[in-house]
Amino acid sequence: MNKRESLYFQLARLLILAAVCSGIAFWGMRGIGMYFLDHYFETSDYIEQKNHDRMKELQEYVTQNSISTRDSEFLTRWVYRQRGIFMQVYCNSVLVYDSNYAEETEGWDAPVEIGFYDWEAYYKIHFSDSEAEVILYGFYERKFYRYALIAEILLCVLLFLVIVMLGIRSKMKYITQLSREIGILEGGDLEYQVTVKGRDELAVLARGIDDMRKSFAYQVEQEAHLTKANRRMITEMSHDLRTPLTSMMIYMEILKNHRYRDKAQMKDYIDRIDRKMHQLKQLSEHIFEYSLVSSEVKVELEEPESFQTLFYDLLSEVSAYLEQNGFTVEMELHWGNGLIRINTGYLARVMDNVLSNLMKYAKQSEPVTITVFEREKEACICFENQIRELERKEDSTNIGLANTKRMMEKMNGTCRTEMSSEIFRTELSFLKS
Repeated sequence: MNKRESLYFQLARLLILAAVCSGIAFWGMRGIGMYFLDHYFETSDYIEQKNHDRMKELQEYVTQNSISTRDSEFLTRWVYRQRGIFMQVYCNSVLVYDSNYAEETEGWDAPVEIGFYDWEAYYKIHFSDSEAEVILYGFYERKFYRYALIAEILLCVLLFLVIVMLGIRSKMKYITQLSREIGILEGGDLEYQVTVKGRDELAVLARGIDDMRKSFAYQVEQEAHLTKANRRMITEMSHDLRTPLTSMMIYMEILKNHRYRDKAQMKDYIDRIDRKMHQLKQLSEHIFEYSLVSSEVKVELEEPESFQTLFYDLLSEVSAYLEQNGFTVEMELHWGNGLIRINTGYLARVMDNVLSNLMKYAKQSEPVTITVFEREKEACICFENQIRELERKEDSTNIGLANTKRMMEKMNGTCRTEMSSEIFRTELSFLKS
């Protein structure tokens, strides 16, 4: 996973984007707010009206308290109560009080004469000692600018939170979706595919959950398949065991009660019993093999060796044994240079089963062909023979072939069989190292 696609980087990008958008929105709202407020206060009489109201209050204050133009302390006290204003008092064009310099003007003996300005608004106030002109400067609009600033900051913070929440919302919806899909899997629906979106940590988690689902579904399917195969195999083995046992019991009952014509017939029955015993022995070996290859114990494979080294002597012994029993063997050997890994015990059982099948089912009048060749990733041995007609139905069993296929799988190989009306072909393929 690319680090730039991780949740940390996505969150960082989202926060930066939200901060930039909020900053742009703040300066935009700030400019617009300042423009409208400035325009309003420049075109309206709000400030003049406020000053007029303050002058009325000042006149009442002066009259009630009999304040003179020299009572700086009382004037200063009134100015402080008003908050956000300052005031100058002129008497006969002479500055007698300035709220910005209240302490300095309080003890003035020689007041400074200052001229009037045409652009200033002068208000007549009747003090106890004389009439004076008052100039009032009120910063009444400051609170509106302050309120506008607070509103702009709150709106930008809200915008920041909205952008962040919208960015996180998709991830939260995805988490909720994964939670719902996990609930579906917990309910047993292993066919439901988990949704994978993106390439971040959540996508990796979803992909892991889906891979786990597939693995678990495969295990359940394999377990069901093995259970079904075991049940079928047990049924077949029970039949294969019961048939020779029934025949042996019949022949033993005949011999026990001396119901035979002569010694020749008695010997024939004994020979039949002997054949059935050998058949039971072979079936018991197949049952042992089946229990062995059905276990979950991992097979330890040996170190890689040359294909020719492992099979040259083994195939020579198979060929010699078949020829001793009346078969003709044709061999085509193309060894190549492949190395394979096998388990000696399993390989011996595989070759015994192949040889046993050839002995029982191959037609002696036709040659048995053994071919050795290599594919790109496999080293192969192929046994091909014509099928003879079975004399007895009970001679046919598939246990040995099933065991052979499973033992080859445990050695990372395959056993493929093909059968037509006359030809049976067995191919053993070993994965090259």
